[in-house]
Amino acid sequence: MSMQPQEAIIRHDWRQDEVEALFERPFFDLIWEAQNVHRRYFDPNEVQVSTLLSIKTGACPEDCKYCPQSVRYDTGLERESLMDTAAVVEAARRAKDAGATRFCMGAAWRSPKGKDLEKVTTMVREVKAMGLETCATLGMLNDEQTEALKAAGLDYYNHNLDTSEEFYGDIITTRSYQDRLDTLERVRRSGMNVCCGGIVGMGEQRSDRASMLRTLANLPEHPQSVPINQLVAVEGTPLADAEAPDPFEFIRTIAAARIMMPRSYVRLSAGRTEMNEQQQALCFLAGANSIFYGDKLLTTGNPEADRDRALFERLGLRFQKVATDDCEQAQACGH
Repeated sequence: MSMQPQEAIIRHDWRQDEVEALFERPFFDLIWEAQNVHRRYFDPNEVQVSTLLSIKTGACPEDCKYCPQSVRYDTGLERESLMDTAAVVEAARRAKDAGATRFCMGAAWRSPKGKDLEKVTTMVREVKAMGLETCATLGMLNDEQTEALKAAGLDYYNHNLDTSEEFYGDIITTRSYQDRLDTLERVRRSGMNVCCGGIVGMGEQRSDRASMLRTLANLPEHPQSVPINQLVAVEGTPLADAEAPDPFEFIRTIAAARIMMPRSYVRLSAGRTEMNEQQQALCFLAGANSIFYGDKLLTTGNPEADRDRALFERLGLRFQKVATDDCEQAQACGH
């Protein structure tokens, strides 16, 4: 008898009560379904690997309460201007040599200015010429900026929702939820791949996590990559004393994302330094199949590459060799 999992129905009409019911299922039933969906669409023992570089750090005018790059908070972060293209290309070369298939460039802007965008498009062209897939997170985009990045060959654009529309105003007031959705629509219309997810552990309720996933799954096309971040509480930000989320609740969020968006890469993203190996293993079992690889995300720590390799060896996981479909965030990208 064949044990091939049944193909999941790709849906864009999830109701809030249905998503909350997923979260409320017995833990092992939820993981079982998520793993079966995962096996239908992906090699269950293969993980896509990206490397993220902050190409412009700090002095962001936004007031995202989780972000150490906001100019509004004193976190001790040193501001850095936009990097030279040569330095970015060298970092991309090191990432490729270490096994990354995608190189993500993040800049702490509300929206890129013309002269800065010209420099970024040059970076995109040169990194892409190395055989890496390219991703960027630069803040909000208008139509002209979106088309410029597309013309440069950018493969993925990251712009996270962060949380539910209902809870969003408690976290960010300097731009609206609709602003984020509008940028995502521009990226999708351009033909670039969308990378969009959120953060768990900012004081939101389970209903907020369900609402965020419902918004993502009900987009006209599912994001090719869905980064799920665990809050990295940084001293000096308003969320410095936020209570860490229950590990099983975080794993449930991964599993629900896998079930609702079967063909998307689900990235186990920021916050892995706060997770033990057992939690990470359960996240992979629940359908996570992408990580950021290296010692640092934008401004926060990430498990060292050697530790990741050792964990993968113990779990029988392997790095994806060929670039596929996907990207991400700070809290790990996501302006």
